[in-house]
Amino acid sequence: MVPLWKQKSGRGDQPVIWVCDIPARLTILMSQTVLNNHHDVIMRSCVFQDYHVVLLQVGLQSDTLLYDLDSELSFPCSLKLYANQALRSDHHINPTYHRKLRVVPADSFLLNFASDRSHMRNSDGSWRMPPPPYPPIQTTETQMNLDDFISMNPAVGWGAVLSLDHFLQRFMAGSSSSSTSSTAASS
Repeated sequence: MVPLWKQKSGRGDQPVIWVCDIPARLTILMSQTVLNNHHDVIMRSCVFQDYHVVLLQVGLQSDTLLYDLDSELSFPCSLKLYANQALRSDHHINPTYHRKLRVVPADSFLLNFASDRSHMRNSDGSWRMPPPPYPPIQTTETQMNLDDFISMNPAVGWGAVLSLDHFLQRFMAGSSSSSTSSTAASS
């Protein structure tokens, strides 16, 4: 589970549930903003969605910045602020559902990510919501590998799968003292 607070779709301080590849395929994000359509299921003030992606910018001289298009926090905001107000802590969550994040370096993401948008269609082939105006993203090898990016199985896909604690230790502790600058996408 990945609770996030301070999200535009939030109803007060209620959670948004992102379906992801962990036990029961649930990742919780608190206070996300969501479109009202039949793809989103509201249950006990929670919103269920497929996955969530943010951009993490790790700098040499400054704090690590996080870009979340669904957040009520500043855009971008420091990872420290995002961790305190949006991620919060796993201590109140059953260990079975402790959060995991897939961190993929930007160059790897851009070279390997592909989506034919089939996950955006209903069983009858109609769109759940209008697709983006640009063509689907493809690579020379595949038209669809979204599940490899959503999966929290470390043996699948690209990048590294980190627990929330390891993610924060890696990117908050080294944000000002890091010897190299990198950018990563996290699902």
